[in-house]
Amino acid sequence: MELSLSTETRWIKAKDFLLIVIMGVLAGCGLIYQYILAHYAGRVLGSLETAIYTMIGLMIVSMGVGAFFARYVKHPFNGFVWLEIAIAAVGASAILLISTAIAITSVFPQWLAITFSLPADLLPNGGVIERLHNLSRNLPFVIGCILGFLIGMEIPLIANVRQQIYKKNLENNVGTLYGADYVGAGVGAAIWVVVMLPLNIGDVALITAGVNVFAGALFLGTFWREFTRPVLLLFAHAVVVMLLLLMFLLGAPWIEKMGQLLYQDQVVYTQSTRYQQLTVTERQLKGLSRPVYNFYINGRLQFSSNDEVIYHEMLVVPALVGSARTDDILIIGGGDGLALRKVLEFSPKNVTLIDLDGELIELFTRGSPQNKASHISDVLTGLNHDAFSDERVRVVIGDAFIEVESLVARGHHFDTIIVDLPDPSHPDLNKLYSTYFYSQLSQLLSADGVLVSQSTSPYHSKETFVSIGKTLRAAGFARVEQYHTNVPSFGEWGWSLAMKIDIPMSVRLDRTTHKWETYVQWLNRGVLLSSFQFSKNFFDEEKTININELGSHQIYQYHQASWVGREGLLKQANN
Repeated sequence: MELSLSTETRWIKAKDFLLIVIMGVLAGCGLIYQYILAHYAGRVLGSLETAIYTMIGLMIVSMGVGAFFARYVKHPFNGFVWLEIAIAAVGASAILLISTAIAITSVFPQWLAITFSLPADLLPNGGVIERLHNLSRNLPFVIGCILGFLIGMEIPLIANVRQQIYKKNLENNVGTLYGADYVGAGVGAAIWVVVMLPLNIGDVALITAGVNVFAGALFLGTFWREFTRPVLLLFAHAVVVMLLLLMFLLGAPWIEKMGQLLYQDQVVYTQSTRYQQLTVTERQLKGLSRPVYNFYINGRLQFSSNDEVIYHEMLVVPALVGSARTDDILIIGGGDGLALRKVLEFSPKNVTLIDLDGELIELFTRGSPQNKASHISDVLTGLNHDAFSDERVRVVIGDAFIEVESLVARGHHFDTIIVDLPDPSHPDLNKLYSTYFYSQLSQLLSADGVLVSQSTSPYHSKETFVSIGKTLRAAGFARVEQYHTNVPSFGEWGWSLAMKIDIPMSVRLDRTTHKWETYVQWLNRGVLLSSFQFSKNFFDEEKTININELGSHQIYQYHQASWVGREGLLKQANN
């Protein structure tokens, strides 16, 4: 009898251990679902940081509501298995539903205009169409709330199951499960960062849903006798597995087609890297011998082959012309190699380029593994004149903030520094526009050199533009000059020059011995000098605009406030 009781106790403890493991695994799945939805919402809506914070907040609140609601589930064994089936179905189909809804509502006005031969200025965008469009934009958060509600029920149901198998109230029941939940969530976060970030986001959703189905099936098999209709639950699992397999075969091509609808032009290349979504589109225009290629990162246009020369000449040429020498050049960002291409035309001895995303650089490098089978390779390396293959170029893959500190510590100096970073649309980018980072760059810059930084649009984001100039001055540069011009693909765009010696750019242009106008396709002296002129009242509010100290997120906040609603794929689709 004692032996039998001992065996039964061991069997109960084994089942309990399995429950705790299942709880930890499901906690990891829940966190991955949060990341999937937040990440995808940010990519398609264009405001990554806002989407992440909103999604996580909504899902946490929904989980709390789900935990309260779990008390109404009378049979915890049946309830838990149905719960995992529901989570798997919603989680697996979420990206398909969101991509389809956003794509259809985005192209619906154009479809109506074509069907009824409406002129371009009468594109139907209001009323019901606008409400549908707004609904599709909010669909990721709606699905996030549904998933959060379901996930929130897991811990209470498992807690009830544990008490039923022990047939008593457990003293540390909730504490044990929350411990498993926190540990599992941490493991899930690590798996997301290390393994899943570079994968197709639809496949990640299917893998995570598959884990939910497996957990439900394992639970069903372990406690088979406790269920009222175990065969029905087994059949439901089989149905979900078939749906997952079907989505695995057809889902990725479908999501890709839906994503292509969000762009005006044909998508000829797309890739998810560890850090961002890269997309290349192609447009055929009458009168042009070559197609126009547009390059997007997370839905934001980075350049158009039709006018990128304007942007890159305005970025590179003034700084190189203003520098006393151009032997050693540092480029921060610029992973597409287009700024590098222009720098190499000035015959430097050495160029160091720092970029976070090695896969982005590979995309623009001839003969790289991912390009060998891609027809877009010749196009992209043709645009940058195969700049990354030049023996004078040293590429450093890493966080510019850390790499610049390392260069300072090793005592490096550069004649010109070119900062070609994305706009400060994320807190991690904000630090690269701070007084600290600019002061670090100042230590790298030769006394008679020039630093230039892209500085977003002085028209759409005036506060950000002015703050960048003030931040450069606060970092200790003796002279800071800002300038702007119109880049058709972007609109009005601006840059900032910073120098240690207080000599105006106009004087530097007079003193230079560079025959720089022979190196350029678009820029000339008159255009360059006029670009330093702004409207009469442009800087009137400069005193009220703050500088960006490290950790203040000031420039990020200015950028978010001015660009909200302007960025993302939907903007590109509707222009």
